[in-house]
Amino acid sequence: MCGIVGYAGKRQAAPILLEGLSKLEYRGYDSAGICIHGEKSLQIAKAKGRLQVLCDQTENGNAVKGIIGIGHTRWATHGAPSDVNSHPHLSDSGKIAVVHNGIIENEAKLRTQLIAKGIQFRSETDTEVVANLVGYYYEKTGNFVTAVRKAVSRIEGSYALGILCEDLPDTIIAVKKDSPLIFGYGEGENFIASDVPAILKHTQLVSYLEEGEMVIFNASSVRFFDGNGDPVEKKREQITWELDAAERGGYDHFMLKEIFEQPKALRDTISPRIQKGEIVLDGIDLSAQYLQDVRKIYLVACGSAYYVSVLAKYIIEKTCRIPTEAVMASEFRYAEPVIDERNLVIIISQSGETADTLAALREAKRLGAKTLAIVNVVGSAIAKTADQTIYTWAGPEIAVATTKAFSTQLAVVYLLAAYMARQLKTMDEETYRAWVTGLEQLPGEAEKVLTAEKVEAVQYYASRYYGHHDAFYIGRNVDSAICLEGSLKLKEVAYLHSEAYPAGELKHGPISLIENGTLVVALATVEPLFDKTMANIREVKARGADVLCVTLEDMAQEAQKQGDGILTIPRILPVLQPSLSLIPLQLFSYYVALNRGCDVDKPRNLAKSVTVE
Repeated sequence: MCGIVGYAGKRQAAPILLEGLSKLEYRGYDSAGICIHGEKSLQIAKAKGRLQVLCDQTENGNAVKGIIGIGHTRWATHGAPSDVNSHPHLSDSGKIAVVHNGIIENEAKLRTQLIAKGIQFRSETDTEVVANLVGYYYEKTGNFVTAVRKAVSRIEGSYALGILCEDLPDTIIAVKKDSPLIFGYGEGENFIASDVPAILKHTQLVSYLEEGEMVIFNASSVRFFDGNGDPVEKKREQITWELDAAERGGYDHFMLKEIFEQPKALRDTISPRIQKGEIVLDGIDLSAQYLQDVRKIYLVACGSAYYVSVLAKYIIEKTCRIPTEAVMASEFRYAEPVIDERNLVIIISQSGETADTLAALREAKRLGAKTLAIVNVVGSAIAKTADQTIYTWAGPEIAVATTKAFSTQLAVVYLLAAYMARQLKTMDEETYRAWVTGLEQLPGEAEKVLTAEKVEAVQYYASRYYGHHDAFYIGRNVDSAICLEGSLKLKEVAYLHSEAYPAGELKHGPISLIENGTLVVALATVEPLFDKTMANIREVKARGADVLCVTLEDMAQEAQKQGDGILTIPRILPVLQPSLSLIPLQLFSYYVALNRGCDVDKPRNLAKSVTVE
């Protein structure tokens, strides 16, 4: 959530900042603003609403002159979306301008103390507290760097900060704690940003700021400092993906592009990890001796990654015979989990910066558990904090609603489960070979679900059912877990009320909600439970529901007898089947959202990376 861009160079800053912010719109926001250091003063332009409002207000940045500046897209946490609450925020003195991602947990206390010193506030935001705290110390010390260090020493919470001082027209200071921030090296110009796409047009050479680090830079020089104020040398890293990976590439929306990128993402994730018929997880130390002593595995995540965890419970327990529990990261710490060195805690996150998940990871480490992260972003906070990390190699995912990140997380779960089962000898040789072959074939099978004929079928049913007010997703075993993700997608992008239940739970309450015109999406890909799912379909049909069934191609004829509509997928190794049944559910949500006139890539109230609790 929120986005930061900063620029120091020789070109006009405002157009560059606005362009960078446009690449961060996927993160979710409700207002935008820039601060440019002009010839004599700090110039601020900000506006509630889409970035285009700010672009129109500033003539695409041409009306605000200056070669150094900071920009921000805000997702409201303190104070409603408004021009006043938008970033950047000025100190009461007008000397300091701040943009901020994160949340200041002790802002009320600091605000009270600053007001007592005669400092006035104009907004409801926690960020203005930072601006005034830096401004207070700058007035006392006359030193910009000292003022920032004193201010952050008093701040509790998470933050990535970009700060300007009116008296230093060529300097930007940035500080990071628990919110992502990168530094970009240009030719005669330098950048900061929340994420790579904001600056990828200008540079592919970056450094990732660590916890508590500060960077002080201008157009031609940069200095990094640790939390103690000591200078540090930063590793420079080359971004390996190209600018067109962050562009739509002819698709109407990033979400659709990323759905169609799933076969490639699966191939990139799986292929390097199967060598000469063996699953190889380089850098992962999960020996047979260690795994035999593991009492329980915890899978900890939020949102879609949590639903991967629900699937992973089925998969790991089936293959490794180790008790496994999926836990929402936002509840993990507060449940006082019984965890020690005999537990393996697997953390799953797309961004690697999810606040709740990062906090859960730290708690697991504090309690002595071994931790393993499954993430997509190299150098992210979770990747660096976990004992071991497996990257998903999904590439950049721009749409707020995840698609290919989910698919690649699930692929890593398959690889990890088979790898651990091999160590534990809980999977026989024939089954292991079937897994390896199935994984190698999975990207090609995913391509079959994205043929024009199958996509057109999804489009047809989306146009038929988009007007429903309620939807229920039902399935059994791994189908029930995929239902959770399918239902979430419909909520996220189509704003349609949707619930997901194990089909066997219908008669325990939810069936009372089924009435004429209710949409039921039924997954029936688990062959041993097919007849039971058909019985559940008959139950909801008897109460007036419209049923869209997702099943295997060779079971479609039988399913057609019960459902009103049928979407089919190829038959593959049963444990891998969820990777295919997921795709028509993603497409269905996408096309329903289009029919309902929704902003697919930037759904309301949502952010790509939730970096505050």
